[in-house]
Amino acid sequence: MSEARIRPLFFPAVTAFCAFSILCGLGFWQIERKAWKENLIATVSERIAAAPIRLPAPRAWQSLTQASSEFRRVTARLQFPANTRAFVFTGGTGLRPDIKSPGYFVFVPAKLESGETIAVNLGYAPDKNVAGIAGSREITGYLRWPERPSWFVADHDASGETWFVRDPAAMAQFLKWGAVAPFYIDQESPVPDGGVPKPGPLTVNFPNNHLGYALTWFGLAAALAAVFGAWLRRQVRSRQSSPSL
Repeated sequence: MSEARIRPLFFPAVTAFCAFSILCGLGFWQIERKAWKENLIATVSERIAAAPIRLPAPRAWQSLTQASSEFRRVTARLQFPANTRAFVFTGGTGLRPDIKSPGYFVFVPAKLESGETIAVNLGYAPDKNVAGIAGSREITGYLRWPERPSWFVADHDASGETWFVRDPAAMAQFLKWGAVAPFYIDQESPVPDGGVPKPGPLTVNFPNNHLGYALTWFGLAAALAAVFGAWLRRQVRSRQSSPSL
């Protein structure tokens, strides 16, 4: 075919190639995400199944990172306040299959014997009718790191009693708890006498649908290639059969 007949096919070909490349890129990205998610599930499963260790000393806290330490089980003796707490709304969580309905996680600032403050998630309560839990006690729980604030949802209500993001540093600043550890403890045990707030063990239940997403993107890429190939063949045959100008 002459250059004049081929030129009209150039822009559709470039557009289809770019779209095909994007779809394949999304598919490979999902394959990478699948490997990342499988590694995350294996790591978290190993950590929550391990025997608890003593909470590291405050001088070591800055060396702890979310990547290296989140979900590690720890034990600590802490002094709990009488009536200081924040309620974090939850609609349910994949890590606590025993939570079947919306409610609240109850956060309090607790102190070590050395004076440092750590935020503790005491567990789940169906409402805010929670009796005060005060005094010194030994707990077992999981090291957790704060959630990131949302661009679309406020961190808390006007009073700071109800929160929508688990961010103990922000709670401490707003509610004047003082400086807190860069992590918090998600309490596993013991369960209080009244049963509320209810702590409990965490269970790994992270969704891993990345293979399905990858196959979807690759399938769309294949469909695009097939449709464009059929269209291109028709265009080439049409131009080959038409009389030359």
